[in-house]
Amino acid sequence: MSPMITAVAAFLIDTLIGDPRSKFHPVVLMGKLILVLEYFLRRDFESSTKKIFKGGVLVLIVVAVSYGIGAGISILAGMTGNLTVQVFIEALVLSFMITPRSLAEAGKEIYFLLSMENLEQARYKVGWIVGRDTKNLNEAEITRATVETVSENTVDGIISPLFYFAVGGLPLAVAYRAINTMDSMLGYKNERYLYFGKAAARLDDVANFIPARITAILFLMSALILNLDFQNALKILRRDADKHPSPNGGYAEATVAGALNIRLGGVNSYFGVPHFRAYMGDPNETLQAPHILAAIRMMYTATIIFLCLAIAI
Repeated sequence: MSPMITAVAAFLIDTLIGDPRSKFHPVVLMGKLILVLEYFLRRDFESSTKKIFKGGVLVLIVVAVSYGIGAGISILAGMTGNLTVQVFIEALVLSFMITPRSLAEAGKEIYFLLSMENLEQARYKVGWIVGRDTKNLNEAEITRATVETVSENTVDGIISPLFYFAVGGLPLAVAYRAINTMDSMLGYKNERYLYFGKAAARLDDVANFIPARITAILFLMSALILNLDFQNALKILRRDADKHPSPNGGYAEATVAGALNIRLGGVNSYFGVPHFRAYMGDPNETLQAPHILAAIRMMYTATIIFLCLAIAI
């Protein structure tokens, strides 16, 4: 039996049941481990070199522990002697590593709020999934923020963990999720984490390098299947992907922007300070709530294509 059948089962579990909100969720436990290690390792008064070194130590410990736990679960699942039970156990754990339903639910909720012209609540909800200031955003900017999040998180929330599961099984998928969690917690370019979080941020960039480019191809295929603008998606991917401040984020966002004939990027405000991010795509269409649903459809289509191709390969 193909190991990717386990990945399909994980996708179905996530689609049907969703991601439980629990203090015992594996990603929550990863976050607690990171916080504990940060408490013991990070010191504001230390030199930048020492902060980088200690941040690297944290990364090594978290990745090793996560990989070991993933390997332990796989071994225990195999010891059951029942293939169905083994697949279910691994699929259940893998379902915690991927986030298609959570991503879709967040996007759909914002779509419905915009459809009801409830801008205040839409601003509040989009603030849950982006780091920028949201209190003054209009419908177009709320839509942009949501589409950017759905596009970029298709990489690190879905395709990357499935890719690493295909390459190295459950241990590598769990290790990847730990890498991504460290980046989300430590990978900030501020005074607190500029040096201490450098190792986490760089490792996340490396880990997502191949999956981000695979995701761009999957989005192109999705554009064809969903009868979106494939030619423009390819054009914008080639033209704008490398403009993103992240070495990986632009590949997903540029492709989606091209397929939907919209423009992403622009001015984002963080703690009241405006920052300009390079544009992705052309404003052929005005950003509106339905573009959120289109991005979600592209996300699900890309995921299903990846699973089908992985099984075939």
